Amino acid sequence: MRGGSLKYQLDKSHLNKMEQQIKQAAKRTRTSFAYFWVLPILLVILGETGGAWVGVYADDVRATYFAETLVILLAATCVPVSLKLFAWVLTRKIDKVSLPEALHLYSFWSKIRIILLMLPVLAGFAVYYLMLSNKGILCAFIALTASLFCLPGEGRLRKELHINKEEEA
Repeated sequence: MRGGSLKYQLDKSHLNKMEQQIKQAAKRTRTSFAYFWVLPILLVILGETGGAWVGVYADDVRATYFAETLVILLAATCVPVSLKLFAWVLTRKIDKVSLPEALHLYSFWSKIRIILLMLPVLAGFAVYYLMLSNKGILCAFIALTASLFCLPGEGRLRKELHINKEEEA
């Protein structure tokens, strides 16, 4: 009887440790997502409060054309790649490892996805404020909207990693 209760205690402590790891991974992804949204807000505040750098290249047609083309290509490549790459990595890499390693990989690839979405956001806001081009802000908003499909949370993490709370208890 004692051995059974000791095994139960060990299993329960192991489950508590796994729950802590799951909550920690969810917290890391939520934190990186929050930083992803804070940076554009700071850029808007900085750009709207003025400064000598706003509109610096507005009269340079060639630079504006080049920058608009670059930001459009960034948005057209980074948005689908960030969404599909994560799904591909999830099924090909993350699903095939142990749970602690899967949590680490999930957190890592979530950050990669956010970085890929951040590229057109930063470039878009730079084009908008430096060249006063609406194409830049449009591409930034496309990437920001795509990020809403990546909302992190513990429930989503459990769903994507196929972790059922009922099975653990």
